[in-house]
Amino acid sequence: MTSAIANPLALIAELTHRCPLHCVYCSNPLELEARAAELSTLDWIRVFREAAALGVLQADFTGGEPLARSDLLDLVRAARTAGLYINLITSGLPLDESRLEALVAAGLDHFQLSFQSAREAVAQEISGTKTHAQKLRVLEWLKRHRVAVTLNFVIHRLNIEQLPEMLALAESSSAGRVEFANVQYYGWAFANRDSLLPTREQLTQSIDFLKKTQERLAGKIKVEYVVPDYYAKYPKPCMGGWGRKLMLITPSGDALPCHAARIIPGLSFENVRNRSVSEIWNSSDAFQKFRGEAWMQEPCKTCDRRTQDFGGCRCQAFLLAADATATDPVCSLGPHRLKVDAILGEINSARARPAPLSAAAPSADLLAKPAWLYRPNPS
Repeated sequence: MTSAIANPLALIAELTHRCPLHCVYCSNPLELEARAAELSTLDWIRVFREAAALGVLQADFTGGEPLARSDLLDLVRAARTAGLYINLITSGLPLDESRLEALVAAGLDHFQLSFQSAREAVAQEISGTKTHAQKLRVLEWLKRHRVAVTLNFVIHRLNIEQLPEMLALAESSSAGRVEFANVQYYGWAFANRDSLLPTREQLTQSIDFLKKTQERLAGKIKVEYVVPDYYAKYPKPCMGGWGRKLMLITPSGDALPCHAARIIPGLSFENVRNRSVSEIWNSSDAFQKFRGEAWMQEPCKTCDRRTQDFGGCRCQAFLLAADATATDPVCSLGPHRLKVDAILGEINSARARPAPLSAAAPSADLLAKPAWLYRPNPS
């Protein structure tokens, strides 16, 4: 057992894995959980109460696409009654203005709308769907409602040059915050990494642009930028540290320390149908696995940064070093950084831009890679 851990601050509620989009960087699991296996309305209501009693302050409603749940209005009311701040993370489909009005009236605090691009053609290429126009309609509806708005642009090599257009879209909206989040390389994004990872030149130009943007919009719109892990000198404290700040509940009720935790061999996850949120947080093997420092290898074990980044991402360590206890390979102090440098060398030496790989129809070469990287086309 590890020493006592603080209570979680946020609950990530994956309400469903159903989604109308088929994005080539999707981090949804490969074996999508079926609708029939999803937690019921009453199950989720109990989870929200238990989470609030444990000290959770915020519930992030996500998926898949949370709007696919016909009981979403009831879930918002229940989370509000439990005293949670409610953040809806959505593609904006399926949604009309009357449903948006009802969600706000029920207690929705924050609406986080994702964009694949500032241009319809690129958005369709990335998501496999014609949804960009609907997102623009949702932006107009949001102007008429008292709800906090964040726009989330998922950035990669195929759209990073559109930052000025994306920013213009944000400035014309009611958003108080805009996040330019580079793709994180798990799931489909890991398989499609060679097509999605920006070049160093692209990254340098984008950082320079966004720093100037932050200065210009200070006090008006909060501009945040998540740099690709592979280009970082040190790893980020993934999810605020394994089992330290967040709990994720899958549609069927499994409790995970992060969205990609299932890829790590040997971990088993408790289900909220069988144990309370508090019991899982405080004593489940999966949440205890990488808490504290006992599991750490060198150089993490004696590194001064170990209380800042907690060794980095365990899932990334497994993906790149085949060892979930290794120092995150993106760390410049770790023994596996050469693997990341080799990947970046290939990306930055490429003369032609690779075509994006489809999440709906992987190529023969893609299918030759480990099967756990892939998920079926959502339905």
